[in-house]
Amino acid sequence: MHMLDHFWLTYLYQPLFNALIWIYLNIAERNMGWAVVWLTIFLRILLMPFTLISERDNIKQKEVEAQAVEAAKAFKNDSVAQKEEVRRVMQKNHVSPWAKVFSLAFQVLVFLLLYQVFIRGITGERIVKILYPFIDFPGKINLDFYGTNIGNTHDVFWAGLVAIYLFFSIYLKETFSKQRDQSRVTFLFLFPLFTFAILWFLPMVKALFILTTMIFSDIISLIRRVLFPEKKAAVPAKASAKK
Repeated sequence: MHMLDHFWLTYLYQPLFNALIWIYLNIAERNMGWAVVWLTIFLRILLMPFTLISERDNIKQKEVEAQAVEAAKAFKNDSVAQKEEVRRVMQKNHVSPWAKVFSLAFQVLVFLLLYQVFIRGITGERIVKILYPFIDFPGKINLDFYGTNIGNTHDVFWAGLVAIYLFFSIYLKETFSKQRDQSRVTFLFLFPLFTFAILWFLPMVKALFILTTMIFSDIISLIRRVLFPEKKAAVPAKASAKK
């Protein structure tokens, strides 16, 4: 257990904390809120190769799903055969989600590390103990972000802003989706509400981190759609010949 704590502190917590302080001093003009925003952006840029692979895999997955639906039409009078055909096509053209899983896991790790930073508190004594020698001591940390202390919990505005952004983000994606059912409608409303409830209990900085990473992801997706639009599923030609 001691080795695990040492690994967490030395190789995960301490590097991220020092990076945050360096950004706070050199880029964010001594505003910890903007330091978190910039840290999130830099981490997402670092993960860009995995993000691009994930976007490519999403396109492939949709194409495979469209192929499966088209293949199942040949068995329109046999629901069991339809399911088997869909399963066969999906298994044959399986798309591995490893890049997306790695990217999400990394962001969850950063989420937990930032949570620990602000739960422990950013005070002079704590900073001195884990600050690298080449990083200047920042003095008293400015936690104000447009009138809100980013270390405070029970912040309705920022938790609500994330929930609203999430709602419209899901809504827009569902608008362009051909698959609509009751479960998707339920998800549209419940997931933003659940997110709001969780963020309301956590320090406001968590809402800032999540909002930044969602906006970054949506920008990348938008650029991908403009540069590499999704191909429409090809409809197989009817194999009918007139004699």
